[in-house]
Amino acid sequence: MQNNSSYKKIVHPFEPVYNSESRILILGSLPSIKSRENNFYYGHPQNRFWRVIAKVLGEQSPATIEEKRALLLSNGIALWDVVASCDIIGSSDSSVRNVVPNNLSVVLKNTKVSRIYANGGTAEKLYNKYCLPHTNLPIIKLPSTSPANARWSLERLIEAWRVVSVI
Repeated sequence: MQNNSSYKKIVHPFEPVYNSESRILILGSLPSIKSRENNFYYGHPQNRFWRVIAKVLGEQSPATIEEKRALLLSNGIALWDVVASCDIIGSSDSSVRNVVPNNLSVVLKNTKVSRIYANGGTAEKLYNKYCLPHTNLPIIKLPSTSPANARWSLERLIEAWRVVSVI
């Protein structure tokens, strides 16, 4: 546990990224403190999400929010998180409690999404518990791009995430 071991109620601050041409949906659990400070998904400088997804798609790594959004949308990728609100200690996924899930039908009804991927085990677990009964779409777990997942090198992450590019 972290020193600031008090729970805080967090409400998801971002809209989902998608358009009518989105074919896959990548779900995280909840934006980290750094992501919330940077006002966009995977904003922690050590999180490897943007490097991994760019490499898998054969694109340059995006720097700005606009570039990140364009990278996703031009490749048929929707991005959101499972959690709409919860109580959490810092950015620790393992401390998440009192979960209110996002209503994924907002994305699913307005896209061509046929496959859902989880960025890590917490997203997969929360999706299966709270969302699967409503979506009836199975989720495919990918290794987390979080810096906390130090077991996975950038190269191994890229290999595992290549399934995203075959849709």
